[in-house]
Amino acid sequence: MTDQRHRLGGLLTRDPAVVTAGVEVLADALSDQAVPVERVDWRPPPAGTEAALAAVLGDPRHADANARAVERMVTARPHLVDVRPARDVLGLDTGTFLHAGPPLEWERASGPMRGALIGAMLLEGIAETPRGAERELGRGAAVLEPCHRHAAVGPMAGVVSPSMWMLVVEDAEHGGTAYCSLNEGLGKVLRYGAFGPEVIERLTWMGEVLGPALRAAVRRRGPLDLMSVAAQALQMGDELHNRNRAATSLLLRELAPALLAAEDVPRARAAEALGFAAGNDHFFLNAGMAAAKACADAARNVPGSSLVVAMARNGTDFGVQVSGTGDRWFTGPAGVPDGLYLGGYGPDDANPDIGDSAITETAGMGGFALAAAPAIVRFVGGEVPDALAATQRMYEITLAEHPVLQIPLLSFRGTPVGVDVTRVVRTGILPVIDTGIAGREPGTGQVGAGLVEPPANVFTDALHALAETA
Repeated sequence: MTDQRHRLGGLLTRDPAVVTAGVEVLADALSDQAVPVERVDWRPPPAGTEAALAAVLGDPRHADANARAVERMVTARPHLVDVRPARDVLGLDTGTFLHAGPPLEWERASGPMRGALIGAMLLEGIAETPRGAERELGRGAAVLEPCHRHAAVGPMAGVVSPSMWMLVVEDAEHGGTAYCSLNEGLGKVLRYGAFGPEVIERLTWMGEVLGPALRAAVRRRGPLDLMSVAAQALQMGDELHNRNRAATSLLLRELAPALLAAEDVPRARAAEALGFAAGNDHFFLNAGMAAAKACADAARNVPGSSLVVAMARNGTDFGVQVSGTGDRWFTGPAGVPDGLYLGGYGPDDANPDIGDSAITETAGMGGFALAAAPAIVRFVGGEVPDALAATQRMYEITLAEHPVLQIPLLSFRGTPVGVDVTRVVRTGILPVIDTGIAGREPGTGQVGAGLVEPPANVFTDALHALAETA
C-alpha cells in the first residue's frame, strides 16, 4: 500500500486540487461544496474557424512575419516635430472633413458624429446655423474620409476640418509620419459632438492662438521624444488613454521654456496657451495618439502577419486593420461602454463607442496598461484588482512585451503589445479599451467614461481574410 501511495503521488491521502477549464457548472458545483477550484477562462475557438486557424498558423511566413511586424512596432521612435494647420499638412480642401473610425456616410452617422460635423461646418463658415449645416450635410455637401486614410487619428468623433491645427509626429527609426488634432479639454467639446457657440469660440481661439504658439515652441525646442514622455508617465500613474495627468505635466515641462523664449509669440499669448494646456489633464492624449499611430503604422503591410495595426470606432461601427491585409477594414457594431456616468446621465444617454483613441491600446498603452494606473478605476469604474487583471489578461493575446513602456506594479514588466488575431480567436479574449462616453444626442457632449470591448466578429473576419492569403 505504501508503494501504491507513492506511485500515485499521495493522491488518495491529500485533498484534491481541482482545475476547471471553461466548465462553469462543474466549478460552481465544487465551490458550493467548499472545494477549492482554480478556474481557467478557456473556450474553444468559434465554430467554423478551425480551417482558417490551421491555414494562418501553418503559413510558413506567419511566425517570422509577426516577429518582424511587432519588432517594428516596439522599435519605432515617434518625435513631435511640428504643429501645422490640417489644410497644409493633410491637403484638406474646404468641405472635406476627416472622422474617426472606419469609412462612414452621413446617413449612418451617430448623434455625436453628426454634432461634430455640424460644428466643423460652422467653424469653417460653410453654414451659418446648425440647422443649415445639417441640411447641407444631408445633401452631400461635405466629403467625409477616415482619419486613418491620411495617417492621422482623432479622439472620439475625430472630426478634422481644414483650419484645425495638427500635431506632426515623425518616426525617427522607420521614417513614417502621423498626425493628430489638438485637445480641446473635457465637457462640451466638438469631439464629443457638441457644437454650441462656446465650442466654436474655443476652436477659433485654438486656431488663432494655441496652434501658432505650440508651433513656435516645438520648432524652437526641436524634436521631442514622445516615447520617453510616455515611459516616464506610466511610472507616474498614467495609462496614456483616460489618464494623462503625468504625461501632460511632462510635456509642458519640455515645451514651456521654449514657448516663453519664442520671440514671435507675445508673452500674453504664451501665458494663455500655457494656462489652457495646464488646465487640461488630457492635453497629452492627442500627442500620445499620434505617437501610437506612428508605432502601429511602422508594423503595417507585412505579408503573412496577423498583427492588428488599428482599432477604431466611428460611433456606429468598430473596425480593425491587420498588418497582413493592407488597408482593408473588418467591422462590426460598436458597443456601448460599461462605466461611470456624469451628473444625471445614464446608459440610456450613451452613444455606442466612438473614436480613434484605441490606437493607444493597439500600441500597448491605455487599457493594456491599466495595471500602471490603479487610480483610473475611480474614473472608469471597477476596483484596483480589476485593473491589474485586465493588463495580465492582455498578455494572452499579444505578441510581445514593450521594452520601453514598463509597469512598476508588475515588477517593471513591459506592457502587453501587438494584438494577434489568431490569439484573440483561439482564446476568446477580447482587447480591453478604456474610453470616454459621448451622449447619444447631437450637441450633448461627454456623459461618462468606462471600458469597452470590440465585437468578436472583427477578428474572425480578419482571420478568414488572412487565411485566403496563406
